Order: sequence, then C-alpha cells, then structure tokens
Amino acid sequence: MMNSREDSTTFTNSDEHPFFPKVKMPKGRPDRTNQCDFERLENDSSLALGHQLWNAMEIPSSRIIELFKFFEWLEANKRLDFVERDYASRIDLIAKIRGPLKAEKYIEKIPESFRGEVIYRTLLANCVAAGNIKKAEEVFNKMKDLEFPITAFACNQLLLLYKRHDNKKIADVLLLMEKENVKPSLFTYKLLIDTKGKSNDITGMDQLVETMKAEGIEPDIHTQAILARHYISGGLNEKAEAVLKEMEGSNLEENRVACRALLPLYGSLRNADEVGRVWEVCESNPQLNECVAAIEAYGKLGKIEEAEAVFERMLKTWKGLSSRHYSALLKVYANYKLLTKGKDLVKRMADDGCQIAAVTLDSLVKLYVEAGEVEKADSILQKAAQQNHMKPMVNSYLVIMDHYARRGDVHNAEKIFHKMRQSGYVSRMRQYQTLLLAYTNAKVSAYGFRERMKADNIFPNKSLAAQLVQVDPFRKTAVSDLLD
Repeated sequence: MMNSREDSTTFTNSDEHPFFPKVKMPKGRPDRTNQCDFERLENDSSLALGHQLWNAMEIPSSRIIELFKFFEWLEANKRLDFVERDYASRIDLIAKIRGPLKAEKYIEKIPESFRGEVIYRTLLANCVAAGNIKKAEEVFNKMKDLEFPITAFACNQLLLLYKRHDNKKIADVLLLMEKENVKPSLFTYKLLIDTKGKSNDITGMDQLVETMKAEGIEPDIHTQAILARHYISGGLNEKAEAVLKEMEGSNLEENRVACRALLPLYGSLRNADEVGRVWEVCESNPQLNECVAAIEAYGKLGKIEEAEAVFERMLKTWKGLSSRHYSALLKVYANYKLLTKGKDLVKRMADDGCQIAAVTLDSLVKLYVEAGEVEKADSILQKAAQQNHMKPMVNSYLVIMDHYARRGDVHNAEKIFHKMRQSGYVSRMRQYQTLLLAYTNAKVSAYGFRERMKADNIFPNKSLAAQLVQVDPFRKTAVSDLLD
C-alpha cells in the first residue's frame, strides 16, 4: 500500500497491514452509479465483507474508486452492520481517494465503541504513505493519549516515515521502543538494515543482521535482497554473490520464489550467465512477476532484444496487462535513451486499452528527459495530471526539476516546485536543495529563501547552508566591502 518512491527499496504494508486482507473485487466493470450493480456486488461471494477487508495490493487502482463507492452505498443504505474493521477499511479508502485529513474527519462519524486501535493505526499508516510527518506524529501521540498499547506496527510506521524524510529521528523511535519494551519485528530490522545500507554503513548493516539472528529472527528473502543490493552498491560483489547463493538454496526449481529477486540482482552484478540460468528455470512456465524481473535484469545487461522477447512472451501469455507491466520495458528504453522505441510502446499500450498510471508516467517522463527533451517531459507530466486526474509520483517532478536546476532555469524550477505542492507533496530538504541549485547556477540572488524553508519547518544542513551563502542578496564580499 505504501510505496517509498525515493527509496532504493520499496517497502509496502503487505509486509504488515493495519488489518487483515482480503476482499477481491469481482471481474467486470459495473456502472458506478447503478444500484443494481451495487446489489450484485453485495451478493457476490467474493465480497466477504463481514470480517474480511480489501488489500490494495490485490486491486488495480482503477477499481479502488469502485470499492470506495461500494462502501459508501453499503453505509448509506445500511446494508451492512459495520464493525471496527469495516470502519477501518472505510478510513483506508477515504485516505487513499481523498487524503488522510478527510479520513481523520470521518473518524468523528464512527460510533465511539468502534474507535479502537485499528482505526487509528490505519489512519497512521496512510499519513505515513502521504509523507505527512506532522499529521503522522499527531496521530501517534493521539494513540498514546487514548492509552492504546504502543505496538511494533505503530513504531515501524514512524521508522518508515523517518527513513524517508528525517533519519535523525530514527534513534528517538528506537529509544521509545526500548523504554516501552516493544520488541523489533522482522519489518523493523528490514527498515534499519536498509537505512544503514543507504548511508553506506555496511559494518552497521552487518551488525544489525547479527543482532537480528541473536534475537531468533532469520532474514527472509526480501531482507537478503536488501543486503545484496547494498553490497553491490558498495562494490562488495563477492559478499553479494554469497547472499544470492543463500537466497537460492540447494534447489532453485523448488525455491522459485527466489527467482523474482535473483534476476535483477544478478543483472546489477552484470552477470549474464547467472541471469540466463535463473531465467531458464522460469522460462518454461513463467509467472508474471518473474517476467517483469527478467525484463529488468536484461535491461541492466543492455540486452534490449532479450528484454523485448520476454515482454512479447508476457503479452501472448496474459490478457489485459496493467501499465506496471508495460513500464518495465519502458524503463529499459528510458535508461538507454531509446525514444522512438519508447514512443511506439506507449502507443501500443494505448491501442491495447491500457491506461497510463503514475508508474508509467514516471517512466515516460524519464524517457523524454534522458533524450534531452525536458520541456516535452514537463508538458506530458502536466497534461497527464490534468486530464487523468492523476497524482504523479514525486520522482517524476524531481527528475525534471533536477535538469532545470542544472541549467540554472530558476523560472521552471520554481514552477515544478509549486506544482509538487499543488499535488499534495510536502516540501522537503531534497526539493529545496534542487531549487537552490537553480539559483546558484543562474548566479542570481534568492530573496527570502531562508524564510521559505523556515515556514516549512526545514533547517539547512551544512552543505545547504554553504549554498545559501552563495545566493544571499545581502552577503558581504571583498569587493562590496571596498565599495561600502
């Protein structure tokens, strides 16, 4: 449910969901305004709503709105006796469609007897997903005020939030966990290991693994993949290969679950033989996620034809592929600046009736930016956001803003900065650093920049402070001192 778009590793609440899955929407696309369709949905055996709840990872985003309206209809027509978990599901849907603040307002409508921990931890998870630090902290403190037990889930949400936005606060959460005797979970260790890896603290990462094992928690495949990824980034290829062999086990055919992670990691190691060997295990009867992984792996090896062959295999095997599956090949084209191939793929995607989602838009933006057509990428981003009522990924804005900043194009960098805020993204250090780079490269003064940062509760680090001095309109220089 929650994706960290800027992280090297994607963490989702499929690891630990605020409530248990899962409801699957029935096939077909009912008229969203037709009561008969809602009644059909209500009677559908796949919608066991009484004690099961939806799982957003199982439902395409285009269908989340249907489920949202269905819940509205159930509640308005009193067709279901809501219990706490049903209200939690409603909170989750409102937060995803209308934002966490609207979801918080809905809590006031919930009978007090049903306003339990699951309600607030669902809201907390969505505040974290939205990157709203202030609101997430308010919800966490509210849970403490209501004397709900401090759980590993709630602490993990704060760790996930601070991992993305403010690493310095991670230590505070760990101290709280120690004070409240909250035992770290596997997900806690995943977050901490990835944080250490991102800061190039390989020794600290290894120490965490030892601590984790001493506590009786064995690394799963996802944790091992995080370790291998950071070993590769640090140039420790032998250590990475040792982890990959552990992931594989003694018989890869019996351990097919590992293939999805192994393929892109061997691709990062530029090991074509191992990519080919692992894909050979899958090739006769591949799973969809293995195909996506193989496209990614061959893309990293620069084997475009092989990546395209896997994609064609996907198209023939499965009907109605989502935009995420097209995006796998589109990313490969973007990385190698294959603009014509990328355009043809997007056209083919449209002809197949597949809607452009945020992840596809991100790949498309990168494709044009890497080809040097930054203004075109900017135009595509704005049109998609307006016409499709889509919230683009934060990275889509940043990749364009980075190029404007390097050019010293203050006007367009400011425009992207403003568009990000309009889309609901809270301004962070990263955005301000990029914006300040535009002023620096343009050699123009940035009036009121410190005040802008202060209003967003952002305080410059050492490197940003040095940048600010360069664009300070009132700074003293040797020449200005002579003229005074």
